[in-house]
Amino acid sequence: MIRPIVHSRIILRRPAEPATPDDAPFGQDLLDTLAAHADECVGMAANMVGVSKAVIVFHDEKRGKDVLMYNPRIVQETGPYETAEGCLSLSGQRTVTRYRRIRCSYCKQRCYTIGY
Repeated sequence: MIRPIVHSRIILRRPAEPATPDDAPFGQDLLDTLAAHADECVGMAANMVGVSKAVIVFHDEKRGKDVLMYNPRIVQETGPYETAEGCLSLSGQRTVTRYRRIRCSYCKQRCYTIGY
């Protein structure tokens, strides 16, 4: 199901709660919503559609597919660089620090052990 994009800063600022196995169906909604905005977006977090859970999805250009992560956590980062990027939930662009490579720990769909 394609969900509407949230623009409320109050909702966007809410801390994300850990995802649980009950959140697995929501992952498909996030994938559907990213696909619907593929021409203007390469990734999104659950809060962008009003869900305060630690779930993200992004398009992995190298593999040519979308990747869904529950409870992602960056464990290693190398090659920092500055860039400007936009967000579907916010107007305009912002300068951000990104990394050429990151390593993440996360749970895949239907992950029953939540943790790192």
